[in-house]
Amino acid sequence: MLLLIRDFLSEKGICTLAELSQHFEVDPEAMKAMLSHWVRKGKVVEESSGCKQGCVSCGSEQLIVYRWLNSSQYDLIPVFIQSD
Repeated sequence: MLLLIRDFLSEKGICTLAELSQHFEVDPEAMKAMLSHWVRKGKVVEESSGCKQGCVSCGSEQLIVYRWLNSSQYDLIPVFIQSD
């Protein structure tokens, strides 16, 4: 599941917690726990979107936004081959 989340979020770039939870059919708290893996690795940052409506009707999962930080889809390790 972590790799599916990585692929989805790296492709979209930015998503709310609600979008991610709905797409993967997972409870928002469970999704938050899975996203914490990528936050710890420095690949994702959690931001608050700060709703400007003032009506207080937005759920917290609508206000939490996750942004993928790495531009490449996969982390690659360069391998140098020395030729004689």
